[in-house]
Amino acid sequence: MSWSPFLTVLAAVFGDRVRRNEPLAGHTTFRLGGPAEVWLAVENVSELVSAATLARQHHVPLFILGGGANVLIGDAGIRGLVIQNRSNRVDFPSPVGEPDQRVEVMADSGVVLPGLTRRCAKRGLNGLEWAVGVPGTIGGAVINNAGAFGRDMAHTLVRAELLTPTGERVWQPVDWFEYEYRTSRLKGQRDGWIVLRAALQLMSAPVAKVERRMQEFNIQRKASQPPGATMGSIFKNPSGDYAGRLIEAAGLKGYRLGGAQISPVHANFFQNLGQATAAEVLTLIETAQTTVKDKFGVELELEIEVLGEF
Repeated sequence: MSWSPFLTVLAAVFGDRVRRNEPLAGHTTFRLGGPAEVWLAVENVSELVSAATLARQHHVPLFILGGGANVLIGDAGIRGLVIQNRSNRVDFPSPVGEPDQRVEVMADSGVVLPGLTRRCAKRGLNGLEWAVGVPGTIGGAVINNAGAFGRDMAHTLVRAELLTPTGERVWQPVDWFEYEYRTSRLKGQRDGWIVLRAALQLMSAPVAKVERRMQEFNIQRKASQPPGATMGSIFKNPSGDYAGRLIEAAGLKGYRLGGAQISPVHANFFQNLGQATAAEVLTLIETAQTTVKDKFGVELELEIEVLGEF
């Protein structure tokens, strides 16, 4: 396709913030990913809507990237426009109120989950502590039904504002998302519905109590998950079992291919040891799936998304 008309219009709105062939490795938690054909960071919801609308009007493939977690981007990158969502407005109620009072917090889709969790804790808002170590943004959490320690977005979200495939801004209640374990009706629809904002239901509580619970979750996470460059959990846990246990039982814990390794700490986490390629990681994923299926008859389903060209 001819990029000139689209780039001209995009530059007229966003100036020199528009980049060509931006390496995506610097924008993902796994520190992997080839170039974005066109890349733009947006700073608020209005800019997100504007950029997405322009891409759709010019029939340009569109991908929204939040915190860069839970995605494996191919070494050849992503064609089209990659929008880095940095919208970060959060509206807290004032005052919070008495303990055990229901409280609604409104957050832009680009807000980073751990940072929001800490801000809530300082205000005595209980119910988001599980997210203190979850990488990624509110938008990604809404789409993927992110969760930990028995809680998830399905228990936290009240409603979310979306940009529809035809360009309308609408609010949808939590039931509309059809949440299941680590998925929703939006997962995999990268060029369709776009999450703009989310209303979260929390409870007022003593600050010390919220911060103590948050610290406990942090300790548990650090004790069981590897540090460094990861994507989070690679596979969903199959019913009645754990993906990490199955991969370890299959003899693959610590297995390495080039610069990529199945973590020796937790087998459902893969690590970039510094020089990994996306192709190596994809091979590790396929090796784990094939070996577990052959030995135990269980098909491991991806929790992450594999995107772009390899």
